[in-house]
Amino acid sequence: MRQPRVLIVDDNDMNVQLAAFILGEANCVIESSVNARQCMLQIASFRPDLVLMDIQMPDVDGLELTRRLKADPRTRHIVVVAFTAYAMMGDEGKLLAAGCDGYIAKPIDIVTFAQKVCSYLSHEADDESASIDAPR
Repeated sequence: MRQPRVLIVDDNDMNVQLAAFILGEANCVIESSVNARQCMLQIASFRPDLVLMDIQMPDVDGLELTRRLKADPRTRHIVVVAFTAYAMMGDEGKLLAAGCDGYIAKPIDIVTFAQKVCSYLSHEADDESASIDAPR
């Protein structure tokens, strides 16, 4: 089984280091980006299975970047999980409307973080196998 590939898009180095360490220990292959431009370049070469997307970034915010990824046929299959302290009452709807497949709130729970991330990947695998097995 191939190791999951996760791209962490966050301009806060401490958030990236912590998430990368935890996910690395969970056998994920990790890369990170600090802004939208770098993220788009890395997606083409790294080909992530999942993007952890910070919402509040200095150039293009994470919601707009998610909309762009989900609008592009080449990247719409990538699981995008909002990775944000921004998720307050009512914000989940905005995140999902922008195309996020879910969200993980910051600060993260270091005990359950990798499991939460991997659960989004297993949902994607379940969806793919269901569509393959579905009668035509």
